[in-house]
This record gives sequence, C-alpha cells and structure tokens, in this order.
Amino acid sequence: MNPFSVSALRVGLVGLLGCSSIGRSAEAADGWLSLFDGRTLVGWQASEHQGGFQVSDGAIAFGGARSHLFYAGAVGKADFKNFEFKAEVLTRPFANSGIYFHTAFQADGFPKQGFEVQVANTHQGAGGYVELKKTGSLYGYRNLNQQLVKDNEWFRLHVAVRGKRVQVRLNDLLVVDYVEPENPPGDPARPGRRLGHGTFALQGHDPESKVMFRNLLVKPLPDDLPDYPDGPVRFDAVDAQIVKLSTANYPLVDFHTHLKGGLTLEAVRQHTFKTGINHGVAVNCGLGFAITNDAGLGDFLKTMAGQPVFVGMQAEGREWPTLFSPAAVARFDYVFTDSMTIFDHRGQRARLWLKEEVEIPDPQAFMNNLVDTIVKILNEEPVDIYANPTFLPEILAGKYDALWTPERMQRVIAAAKQNGVAIELNSRYRLPGVQFVKLAKQAGLKFTLGVNNTDPQLGRAEYALEMIQACGLSYQDFWMPKPDGQKPVQTKRAR
Repeated sequence: MNPFSVSALRVGLVGLLGCSSIGRSAEAADGWLSLFDGRTLVGWQASEHQGGFQVSDGAIAFGGARSHLFYAGAVGKADFKNFEFKAEVLTRPFANSGIYFHTAFQADGFPKQGFEVQVANTHQGAGGYVELKKTGSLYGYRNLNQQLVKDNEWFRLHVAVRGKRVQVRLNDLLVVDYVEPENPPGDPARPGRRLGHGTFALQGHDPESKVMFRNLLVKPLPDDLPDYPDGPVRFDAVDAQIVKLSTANYPLVDFHTHLKGGLTLEAVRQHTFKTGINHGVAVNCGLGFAITNDAGLGDFLKTMAGQPVFVGMQAEGREWPTLFSPAAVARFDYVFTDSMTIFDHRGQRARLWLKEEVEIPDPQAFMNNLVDTIVKILNEEPVDIYANPTFLPEILAGKYDALWTPERMQRVIAAAKQNGVAIELNSRYRLPGVQFVKLAKQAGLKFTLGVNNTDPQLGRAEYALEMIQACGLSYQDFWMPKPDGQKPVQTKRAR
C-alpha cells in the first residue's frame, strides 16, 4: 500500500497527501499534538477483545471481534472539551467503524458517553439492518446518506468542537455543522449523547470491518469558548422528531429540491446543517423547459460536479424519453416524473397546474383518463420516483377523497409496485392522501421526501414527517438511489 496514495472523493477535492516531516513540524508549531507515535499503542487502551487493534505500516489497524480503542495518554490528560481533531482513515469494503469524542473508557459494548463520527462507506448492515448513515455523519444527529469517500483510499477526517458547535470535514469539505440546542433531544438508549468533555475512541465494529487510522492529531482549544456565540439555539418538536428519526436510521433526503427563486446550492447546504434534512437537487428537463437535449443535461451536470448532494432529473411531459439518450439520463443519481402533464379528452397536451389549459366537462371521465395515463407512465417511462402523486387540478382538488377511489388508488399502486417506482411524500401539495400512503405501504412500496419548491423556502419535510407517524412508516419503507447498472433507464430497456 502506498501511504501517499490519492484519495478520490466523489466531491472531487484535492487528493490526500501524506504528512512530511516539514508538515508535522508546522502542525506542531500551530498547536497540533500527536496522539499516536506510529509504532506502538502506547497511550491507548483497548476494551473487549483487545487483540483486534494492531500497528501496521505506521497505522492503527483493526481486524477482529468488536472492540474500542480509547486514548488514555498524556496529551490533555486524555480529557478534551473544545478541540480540533484530525486523522487519516482507510476502510476496506463493507467496513463499519467510527471515531468517538467526549467519551470515556468502557470495558465492553459500544460507548455510551459522547458522540460518534461515522466511518462507513459501503457497509451493508447485518441481521436485516441496513446501515444508511455514511462516513462523516454525526451519528444519529446529522446524518450523511451519500457516500462521499471511497474504500481502499486514505481520506482526511477533521472534527472540531467549539462550545456547543460540532463541525465535521471530509478531505477539507464541511459536511456537518451542528449546534447542540439548549434543550437537546433526549434518546433513552443513548443518554450520554451530550456535549461535555472526554477522550477519543476508535471503533472496531465487527470481524468483517477492516479499517486503518494514522496521523491522529489534536489541537486543544480554550475551555472557556462561548457555547452560543451567535445566540442561543432551541429545538422545537419538529427538530426533535428529525433527530429521533435520524437516530433510527431514516434516510431523511428531500429528493425534490430545485435551485429556484434565488435559492443557491450553498443555501441548500446550510439548510441541511440547520435541519438535518439532506437534499437531492433536481433540474426540470423536457419540452417547455430550459433543458431539452443531452447537451443541456451535460451542462447542468458540470455545474453540479463535486457537490455533496444527490443530483436528480425531473423528467417533464410524456415526450421526455425521446429527447434524451439513456446514457445521458443514467449520469443522474435518480429520475422522477409526475402526471401533471397529460393529453386530455380533446387530445391536447394539458399542464394540470395551469388553469388556462384545463378543461374538464366530465370529472369521472377525466379521472379515468388520468389513472390510465399514470399507469402508462409507470409502466413505460424509466423513472425512480412518482412525484406530486395523485395531483388534481384546482377545479377538482376539493373533491380529492371522492375522486380518488380505492379502485383508482390500487391501480396506480399496482403499477408502481410492478415497476419498482417509489412514491413521493410531497410537502408542497400535501400528497398523496393518507389512505393512499397506507395502501402503498401495505403493498410494499417505497417512499421519498419531496418539497418541490419554487422559492428559497425548503421547510422541514413536515408532510412526510406527518405521514411517517400517521401511517407507521419505518426506515425500511424509504427509497434510496440505485447504483450504476441498476437504474431504471439501464434496466427497463431490457424488458
């Protein structure tokens, strides 16, 4: 293994360089102190199954039964409140690990005190549990659901605590910026998840989790830094629910975010930091929209290169499959469409959100045509998500419950199930209705979050949170993007 290998982040950052003696001297002059001598485990104390941690090629390597390695050396008397910490980490495929801070030695089990920064790129889970919290997550409090670094390549992990603020960086990219509120949400299973003080610990999760750590450094900061330099922070009930769901492994990703109305990508990231809701940024593609061909798709994707968000294509109108090549579409993380553009009883193209294009002499005939259209979309168009589901034009919206009969709902649900299409829980229109969601869950469909914003106001996925509670949705009921080679645009054509 080359200790100076380049770490190829999806976010496209500058590669990882090994620390030279000059670099280490500069770090020492800047207040950085080493926690690991590169040769022995002096200053470290292992918990259960102590043989799992070894020193190999200048790194702490784990491979064995569950164990945690706690720092117990002289630096800071192994007790840190405000600090900066950094390490270089390398994971093997499917590894699960983490770095704890503000923790304390524990003879066995997972540390009960302090916070964990997750290290898990491709870990699949075990025993029916699918781990969705990726490397860089502040475990359960601010999760990353997107893999940003690769296995088998060294990457830099940086953690800073100042007062009640925790920041996590991967290869210098800020991925978590969490402020613990004055009224932190309680977790009966983890009452020690509070900022305070303590030591660091490296996690050895299980025998299949091979991971290495090197160049572990800490810069102690003054203990009297203010808790809330920008003013106090308090959580409301929605904030607390988001943390509760994040801890329970729900992938809270709004896949229907648009950069519209002055909303910038940086504002999207700040929204994630503040709320814990991750995002997929989507662009409208089709007739009547800015992007109508492969060249337009490519130009948009260039603007999103290296950004720590999912990137989606909103396929507009029924003509879109003829406008874009499968290869170009497959470059997106996901594709979604809706049934808001149809051909009506006159054979005319009608956009149902525009009053001037809607003519409905017979509501029942309209509904039959709408359901036929939705089923055709789900059967024929290579999409991942059915967005704005069950939308009705304004003239009929007040009769939603009467017009969306169980039979009509079941037809749509059956088509979505057959084609593996997820159902969006749309906060803008508060769709679909609760009965549809319950029937879709019974059928085994997956769900996604979606705001479909037209301005910078992104909300906090309130409607989806309501449906989770009202319909008993579990984290397993939520969809995540498929890997390359398994996307509908790549598989549907073979049917």
